[in-house]
Amino acid sequence: MKILFAQGNPGLKYANTRHNTGFLLLEEFAREHGGLWQDNDKFKARISEITFDGEKVMLVMPLTFYNETGMVARKIIDYYKLDPASDFLAIHDDLALPLGTIRVREKGSPAGNNGIKSLNTFVGENYQRIRVGIWTEARNQMDDVNFVLGNFTAHEHKIIMKQYKTVERLIHSFFNATLDNQSVTLE
Repeated sequence: MKILFAQGNPGLKYANTRHNTGFLLLEEFAREHGGLWQDNDKFKARISEITFDGEKVMLVMPLTFYNETGMVARKIIDYYKLDPASDFLAIHDDLALPLGTIRVREKGSPAGNNGIKSLNTFVGENYQRIRVGIWTEARNQMDDVNFVLGNFTAHEHKIIMKQYKTVERLIHSFFNATLDNQSVTLE
């Protein structure tokens, strides 16, 4: 089994915020592949189970806040006896990357992202990530918290969703064990 783990905040208040980029993309993945979401109290997450590339996949959106997602990941990894290095892929926003830019990391430090800091604390640094850029010129007009918790403009949302097919391609690479450090800019 594989885990696709999106970073974001639960609730309608945060649904269209930049910090919920991972949720937006994973929800689209679930729609494309027939996934149905259910709240799971044991794991404190919304979960959808699908079959993808012939393998069972658990799509996970934590019901904890962004900065506390690591404990959710740890519970699921332990319960299913998974190896984070090969069975776990995190999808999240990245304030350091321009809007729509996608980078893949195999492991590493959180680089100021508190959600990744939480994952690293509970899971370790050895797991793969799809980082999706959210930085725009508007960032220069506000602090980090207000920017990441601010709603996407219609134009920004369109750019993020335009990158869905790239994210889906990278997920295929993850399942084929060919996902490596790479960067994809908006075409």
